[in-house]
Amino acid sequence: MNKYMKIANELAEEAMNNNDGGPFGACIVKNDQIIGRGANSVLKTNDPTAHAEIMAIREAAKNLNTFDLSDCVLYTSCYPCPMCLAAIIWANIKEVYYGNTCEDAKNIGFRDEYIYKYLTNPSDQEGLKLECLDREETIKAFNKFMEKEDKTMY
Repeated sequence: MNKYMKIANELAEEAMNNNDGGPFGACIVKNDQIIGRGANSVLKTNDPTAHAEIMAIREAAKNLNTFDLSDCVLYTSCYPCPMCLAAIIWANIKEVYYGNTCEDAKNIGFRDEYIYKYLTNPSDQEGLKLECLDREETIKAFNKFMEKEDKTMY
């Protein structure tokens, strides 16, 4: 077993055994050094975003003092959910290795498939109302940002 996937798997088992969250673990590596670790801690923290990949990204970004993890590799015990995939993309991570599949997660009761279907065709789904409201006011901050000379893009 790959040494980093082994660590991700151990983190997953620890989270599950401690009832911190689901059986998900992740680690982020740069130059053959682990710079971030994460385990699902949704139940422990009552934070629905406390997925293993998110926790590992937060730790890696803090340890490297940057939001840009483009030189890093992520190892995760399961194919990332849509939220985690988005976070991986925002962090500029270009290489991800996963153990279990989406189908495996579905088979143990996780609902990632619903979110993937929603993203494919939001108008065809029930359960979430998305409606544009007061854009004429909220767009003003965007316009100011466009004019801001000392902005940092990410």
